[in-house]
Amino acid sequence: MGFEGGVWQVRGADAPVGEIVIDGADFPWLSGRFTPGPGYDAVSGLFARELALLERDSELDVEAWEAAYDEIRRRVSLSSPDGSVAEFLLHIEGERAWFRWSEEPFEDGDGRGEEG
Repeated sequence: MGFEGGVWQVRGADAPVGEIVIDGADFPWLSGRFTPGPGYDAVSGLFARELALLERDSELDVEAWEAAYDEIRRRVSLSSPDGSVAEFLLHIEGERAWFRWSEEPFEDGDGRGEEG
């Protein structure tokens, strides 16, 4: 299945958060250009905090990262061109987004895996 050119939707409870046009695939990660929607301002700080925790030079504070990402999961959903996905790990930074997804819940519990 080819992913490039596909448009994925990030949705919030009240408004579309944005869309991702896929321009790269490095299994299990997809990446693409992120275009913010009207709901992005309400969640942009959550994505910034999550990445800051993940990219710290010191050892990852797993509990703090999980709490930050749980808030993202409570506030947004991700849909493929074929419909909603059951599980995802999404990072957004500026005009770029990268994520992994599954039609089933992740086996490792958090889906963090390796950055790609």
